[in-house]
Amino acid sequence: MTSPSDEATLLDVRDLSIAFRQGGREEVAVSHVSFSLQRGRTLALVGESGSGKSVTALSIVKLLGATSATYPSGQILFKGQDMLRAHEDDLRRIRGNEITMVFQEPMTSLNPLHHIARQIGEILSLHGMRGEAAIRARVIELLSEVGIPDPSTRLNAYPHQLSGGQRQRVMIAMSLANRPDLFIADEPTTALDVTVQAQILKLLKDLQSRLGMAMLFITHDLGIVRKIADDVAVMQRGHIVEAGPVADVFGAPKHPYTQALLAAEPKGEPAPSDPAAKPIVTGENIRVWFPIKQGFLRKTIGYVKAVDGISVTVREGQTVGVVGESGSGKTTLGLALLRLIRSEGPIAYLGQRIDGFGSKEMRPLRREMQVVFQDPYGSLSPRMSVADIVEEGLLVQNRALSYAQRRDIVARALADTGLDPSAMDRYPHEFSGGQRQRIAIARAMALDPRFVVLDEPTSALDMSVQAQIVDLLRDLQKRRNLAYLFISHDLKVVRALATELIVMRGGKVVESGSASEIFAAPKTEYTRALFDAAFNIEAHPAMAAVNGS
Repeated sequence: MTSPSDEATLLDVRDLSIAFRQGGREEVAVSHVSFSLQRGRTLALVGESGSGKSVTALSIVKLLGATSATYPSGQILFKGQDMLRAHEDDLRRIRGNEITMVFQEPMTSLNPLHHIARQIGEILSLHGMRGEAAIRARVIELLSEVGIPDPSTRLNAYPHQLSGGQRQRVMIAMSLANRPDLFIADEPTTALDVTVQAQILKLLKDLQSRLGMAMLFITHDLGIVRKIADDVAVMQRGHIVEAGPVADVFGAPKHPYTQALLAAEPKGEPAPSDPAAKPIVTGENIRVWFPIKQGFLRKTIGYVKAVDGISVTVREGQTVGVVGESGSGKTTLGLALLRLIRSEGPIAYLGQRIDGFGSKEMRPLRREMQVVFQDPYGSLSPRMSVADIVEEGLLVQNRALSYAQRRDIVARALADTGLDPSAMDRYPHEFSGGQRQRIAIARAMALDPRFVVLDEPTSALDMSVQAQIVDLLRDLQKRRNLAYLFISHDLKVVRALATELIVMRGGKVVESGSASEIFAAPKTEYTRALFDAAFNIEAHPAMAAVNGS
């Protein structure tokens, strides 16, 4: 690691401690952390959820709540200026200009009422760019840089009209708008599929090389750390337990916690499923087309074919994996099977047609058909405690349960997903991103469902917890004979869980069949390129060809 006295040092964190006031006392979240970062270099902060990575990053630009966060010790020197003691006017000038940050959950960072051109343009205008035409051209350039297709046609799109990966790319475009000196990335590729992940990492490295930009990269994906970082600091329970060049730390880890992190990844293979098992959910030639409207009279000029003629069967005790790039229609397919969005084509649950059911007819089935959404923070009410969130479905589906019975079910569901049941009266904002995802899984499992759509359920989790969740899902499936539709861009997790696989692109099926056979010998160029990008980290050259770039 670079000496703090080095003239090239851009950021120097010295003996930093961070505490939060709770119930009249202070809880220490980060304790005596020190690290430095040079211009043009990348430092990765890694560690499990709740280890203090994000809290440390937020402190650099003083984005922690002023009324709840205190700093018992330390300095954060940016270009020699102590950010902890800087005037608010100086902080306002630095934020979004000299230091920018991409947050973990893009949907909560983007304004749902403004289209993306306005949100990116606002960053540019606040820091000096003038002229509507110039701002528009720069917005298009930024969207193109981060891989948004046909950026000029997406300027008036709202966040809810974009996929999770596309929203994250918009956030990265906003953060790079003013060519910052320091780019803080808090899980910036969490929502991205593997091919776009490789593109974004390459983009960030190219920009860093051109601009001399320093990067503080927070991630739970150690494969990304190997690819992008020069140095790494491993955090555990608010302390840095090991730090140094990536090659040294990963090549010969000294601390037991670092060794455990490097050894943690989803292992094993899915239990064989019975091809003659009872079909739980079937869909035939499913179509979900969204109209494209234009003009004063909002005339339909075309359709976005999010799902275009897909057939799927999910059997009892079986996991069907659905993979593909962001925007390929994976999540839309899952929502259609759950009857959460309108679709065409017959859908059956336990042999009964449900595609014509309204909300009243579907209500009794909701207990048996559950979903875990991609964005845990967006799907958890900030006004409800964890106990209220997990028991909400129980109140709707079984009003005869007593308060004590509901608390007991909530406690078991939280324990099953690796959370302390004593924390059930806390609120979502008091948990890390990974812990919030576990709460979302507990909410689904509390109702004892038969069919679960898992939409990126491990995307926000660190590697060790990913392995735990995979084992948990396997165990739950074995004990309850659950049927899963598992949607993910993390192909290592899919390989550990799925017995059947559907590869999607542009709303259509590219390849489908036995997961083991497809992973062993993919038949299409697109599938081969997708796998190479996932398992070799760098995008396969063929991906450029299949993407037409």
